[in-house]
Amino acid sequence: MKKIWKDLYKNRIWLLMVLPGTIWFLLFSYLPMFGTVIAFKDFRISRDGFFASVMDSKWVGFDNFKFLFNTDSAYIITRNTVLYNLVFIILGLVLGVGVAIVLSQLANKRLSKIYQTGMLFPHFLSWVVVSYFAFSFLSTDSGLLNNLLKSFGVDTVSWYNEPRYWPYILIISNTWKGIGYGSILYLAAIVGIDKTYYEAAMIDGASKWQQIMHVTLPMLRSLMIVLTIMSVGKIFNSDFGLFYQLPMDSGALYPVTNTVDTFVYRGLMTLGDIGMSTAAGLYQSFIGFILVLLTNFIVRKVDEESALF
Repeated sequence: MKKIWKDLYKNRIWLLMVLPGTIWFLLFSYLPMFGTVIAFKDFRISRDGFFASVMDSKWVGFDNFKFLFNTDSAYIITRNTVLYNLVFIILGLVLGVGVAIVLSQLANKRLSKIYQTGMLFPHFLSWVVVSYFAFSFLSTDSGLLNNLLKSFGVDTVSWYNEPRYWPYILIISNTWKGIGYGSILYLAAIVGIDKTYYEAAMIDGASKWQQIMHVTLPMLRSLMIVLTIMSVGKIFNSDFGLFYQLPMDSGALYPVTNTVDTFVYRGLMTLGDIGMSTAAGLYQSFIGFILVLLTNFIVRKVDEESALF
């Protein structure tokens, strides 16, 4: 015990530096875990406060989870959530690395920063704002795309009633909004690569492409794997704004825009059952946790040094 206190005193400066982050995690990440018990209860609000509401609510076991699985939409929402996220993960990895490499190769660093800022800006836009940008293009009466179609003598399209176009619209919108932010970590990693590797490659006669293939990408491999593992952990979660706000909650588009998150939200608004929504969130977190462990296990078998843990 004396040694522990001695170590704490010795590292007091560093411990004070991480104290605010530790308090934040305790208050907003670990303390709320108590609320997961609501997933197994028929939650009813009590006048005596939240804790009394939790304790007094009837225990119903796994009945709340039936809300997700005993519905005709279970297959659709699961399919949409998983497949969209798979596309987002692959595109985010390929384009994120590609954009970072392109920016790192620009000789004019001021121009590189301008491009980087321009690509990062969409990340800070709310999906509400983006949805109205999209509406200005896709509006049936006054949208830019329909006006262009009219000028070429082509019939206009009722975009918000045609599900077949929306997988492409959603993927393009998500990529446009997230690619700038997704490339930052890769760009930072590229900047941190020791320049002597490139100098040695140039002395050996390696071209720019060969330097990228044999120096840059191998140096980024561990980071790419770690970020991919973390993304796989969120494969059952969807961006609510992307799938709800961007399509303007159009019922005709539900077959291609309805995901677990939007389905739970609509169910909560309709039924007002907090227990069911909590069960859905717990289900998503549990599946994500299992997928992270499984993906990391596979990575450890292939390349132990690149594993997350």
